Amino acid sequence: MATKQDNDTVLAREEQKLKPPPMYQVFLMNDDYTPMEFVVAIIQEYFNKDRETATQIMLKVHRDGKGMCGVYPRDIASTKVELVSAHARKAGHPLQCVMEEV
Repeated sequence: MATKQDNDTVLAREEQKLKPPPMYQVFLMNDDYTPMEFVVAIIQEYFNKDRETATQIMLKVHRDGKGMCGVYPRDIASTKVELVSAHARKAGHPLQCVMEEV
């Protein structure tokens, strides 16, 4: 039979449930030098988008100055930003990738 103390412990444990981790949006920023085709390829490779979706995101980057590629926990978002930035630099493009907390 459960005692009052046992019930209090269960209630206290339920109140301590973890809240979900903060999520981060990953954006590509527009510039006047990175080829559109390169941006589409980056979106497909690093954000697992099909060609049509990647093209739509690239056009948003081109028109609006930035385009969101996905929403991830901090560590994953940070890794994507680093990988995309390194790939762009290695290819000689100034493409910028940034993350913002949701």
